[in-house]
Amino acid sequence: MMSIPPDIMDIALRRLEAIEREHSVRILFAIESGSRAWGFESKDSDYDIRFIYKRERDWYLSILPRRDVIEYPIVDLMDYSGWDLRKAFFLANKSNPVLFEWLQSPIVYRKHDAFYDIFRRAVEPYFSGIGGVYHYLHMAKNNFREYLKKDRVKLKKYFYVLRPVFCCLWIEKYNSIPPMEFEKVMTGVLEDATLIGIIRELLEQKRAAKESGLSPMIPEINAFIERNLEHFEDFSSSYNPREKPDPEILNTAFLEILDL
Repeated sequence: MMSIPPDIMDIALRRLEAIEREHSVRILFAIESGSRAWGFESKDSDYDIRFIYKRERDWYLSILPRRDVIEYPIVDLMDYSGWDLRKAFFLANKSNPVLFEWLQSPIVYRKHDAFYDIFRRAVEPYFSGIGGVYHYLHMAKNNFREYLKKDRVKLKKYFYVLRPVFCCLWIEKYNSIPPMEFEKVMTGVLEDATLIGIIRELLEQKRAAKESGLSPMIPEINAFIERNLEHFEDFSSSYNPREKPDPEILNTAFLEILDL
């Protein structure tokens, strides 16, 4: 389990309590998302604090849609945003890969154990391999095309392409939710020791640099990325998705969590 400085943890917990009071909600789960949870943060990376919250039962008995997110502007590297419980279930039904990442974050600010057990057991069967591949492939392609075809590139952009490529490889190999941590997903799918060494050296440079740190283009990494982007373009068109579970599973879990 990764850790963050005690002073940052204290700031985050106090702010989460303030958000609860301000919005009359109960935060059930709060984690770190983004580069710090992935394991390739820079010195000046934001703290991306994401959470799932619930309201009183009567709030959900409304004819008209209500705002189901809480968001704040970034202040002093602290970035807070969260999803309402019903929205989280809705996204689970759509097999949203970001939701599954949140559930595996190695940095947890707050966790209601009963909520977590009910929610994770209900939503995990909704993970779609093909949905995950589409998501990660789109992310990798966009970042590669826009940032990595230059003589000098931002260090962080290599990892914003490599991690989704590794996630695609994980889904292909294991047909399961990829781990959130970069090191874990890389070593689970990559066997080329030379390439692993090059990437780890780049990772050390990334951690020592600022968010805007630059690196010369690395041919070995670019070739690996291009080869896999082509592969997953073909793979995604032939993947055989599994059948979606009965949505009543989510309805039952939603009502159960409202009663916690």
